[in-house]
Amino acid sequence: MGWLHKIFKGSGGRVPEQHNNGNHREYPNYYGPSTSGGMWSGRENEDIDHAIALSLLEENQGRSAIDNGHQLEDDEQLARAIQESLNFQYPPRPPQYGHGNIYQPVPVHFPMGFRICAGCNTEIGHGRFLNCLNAYWHPECFRCHSCNLPISDYEFSMSGNYPFHTFCYKECHHPKCDVCKHFIPTNPAGLIEYRAHPFWIQKYCPSHEHDGTPRCCSCERMEPRDTGFVGLNDGRKLCLECLDSVIMDTSECQSLYREIKAFYEGLNMKVDQEVPLLLVERQALNEAREGEKHGHYHMPETRGLCLSEEQTVSSILRRPRFGRGNRAVDMITEPFKLTRRCEVTAILILYGLPRLLTGSILAHEMMHAWMRLQGFRTLSQDVEEGICQVLAHMWLHSELSSISGSNVASSSSSSSWRTSKMETRSQFDKKLGEFFKHQIESDRSPVYGDGFRAGQQAVHKYGLRRTLDHIRMTGRFPY
Repeated sequence: MGWLHKIFKGSGGRVPEQHNNGNHREYPNYYGPSTSGGMWSGRENEDIDHAIALSLLEENQGRSAIDNGHQLEDDEQLARAIQESLNFQYPPRPPQYGHGNIYQPVPVHFPMGFRICAGCNTEIGHGRFLNCLNAYWHPECFRCHSCNLPISDYEFSMSGNYPFHTFCYKECHHPKCDVCKHFIPTNPAGLIEYRAHPFWIQKYCPSHEHDGTPRCCSCERMEPRDTGFVGLNDGRKLCLECLDSVIMDTSECQSLYREIKAFYEGLNMKVDQEVPLLLVERQALNEAREGEKHGHYHMPETRGLCLSEEQTVSSILRRPRFGRGNRAVDMITEPFKLTRRCEVTAILILYGLPRLLTGSILAHEMMHAWMRLQGFRTLSQDVEEGICQVLAHMWLHSELSSISGSNVASSSSSSSWRTSKMETRSQFDKKLGEFFKHQIESDRSPVYGDGFRAGQQAVHKYGLRRTLDHIRMTGRFPY
């Protein structure tokens, strides 16, 4: 095509400079030339026609000429057709492609893989990805915060900024019942509803309050399904932890009785008379309560009595053993006749309670005995029961202080399995003692609860001795 070479060679330098854009030189494949009408002048058209004709004539030299005139005419028609194609005008450019730039760029489709995984901080590329939590993830990088396995489900749960499988979230955050070990169900409103002990924070399904699930008669915790409680003859249940320190017969309680007498002597409140102490069953305690003319008893259950009347009481002589089904069997009782040698005939305590609870009840009833033996007038219920609760609370506080001191001493000695067991036992005893103190402090009854708080306030303000002197003279707490 030498003739075409001649065309551009013949017109060299006459293309205006404003149409020779650098973008065209750098990216010849991305951009195509665009011309406007009038680019070639009339004189230039004649030169092109003439050059084409000469080029065609040169190429046909050596061939047999049939009709030179006719051939020249055809060549001129071909040259005019080429020129018309060069003079074709492209449609106007849209304004967004630039200002004054005559080259219209061809759209370039860039790949969509320029995403960074929030899990591994590498480029995701063209593969599958997840778009969640305002970030992009490889499917294998979006993992559960609990089990660390990829989350491939259509739904997931969030806790803070961490994703979870729905079942892992439920396992970690949905509360389980401490009794049946199942997830606590939701109520009709879709909310998780459960009951919780105010001291032990034991969570359980509301249904267990009505389905016969037993509670420990000492610590008031419900019996978990995977542990066994011990059943006493009167229908009460004891958890195994409370059972470890339980006092079951009268002879076992005598050493504790002597300790509490010593506690009273330390307060300069010695009990001179020998008052019998008997451990009894619930039925015997209720019968003795009915035989008393005067007395104030904390419902729903009486666990101690200070008697002033002569009567016969059935006392527990030998502790029972625990047979099939963890039931107490073979308990031996004997009748004990109370005679009135002084204002107090006996102190009765319900059997089958841990040492700290038995001691606090005994400290309470001992205060009743001390006031009667000291000739105090008949007091109002809230004053008498209130000051007795103050003494029970004081004894518990002293016992817990001694437990803490024994823990410090044992920790400095050489460790052994026996020492470890004793430390575990003392830790629970301390927790149990704190619970019994909590019971006294949080009692809402007007006699025992309000009476205790009024008596505690008076003792803190005036001291125990001045408070007792004021009660002896006025029958009321000092304010």
